[in-house]
Amino acid sequence: MEILVRKKRKPMADINVVPYIDVMLVLLIVFMVTAPMLNQGIEVDLPQANNEPVDIDENRETLVVSIKADGSYFLSIGATGEEAQSLELSVLGDQVRRVVDANPDIQVLIEGDREADWGTMITLITTLQQAGVDNPNFITEPISSL
Repeated sequence: MEILVRKKRKPMADINVVPYIDVMLVLLIVFMVTAPMLNQGIEVDLPQANNEPVDIDENRETLVVSIKADGSYFLSIGATGEEAQSLELSVLGDQVRRVVDANPDIQVLIEGDREADWGTMITLITTLQQAGVDNPNFITEPISSL
């Protein structure tokens, strides 16, 4: 009769953390690269509206035209708020026309300051229509209930 003897294994107390450090560093680099892109756009005081949100296809490119309270126009083409420069309406129309001609499927959004003149908005919408934009949408903030 044979007796089976099993060897006892000692539990391993070491954890290999090198792969976790690699993943953490890759995530850190990704967040450092994408963080400046989150602050794009022009600082405007958006009006409030109580309407349904527009379905924006995140896979399509978006072009945002901004109007500040002083009537200056801005176009977001990868520039952050500090780097953006005010554009004349005719220059803005030409640039929008080129963008729409190159990408007819682009979504155009208008980001207007609450204090902007209504005539300035109408002039911008007319210029966008002449540039080939069929249906621009407005960016607003939801009404906050106090």
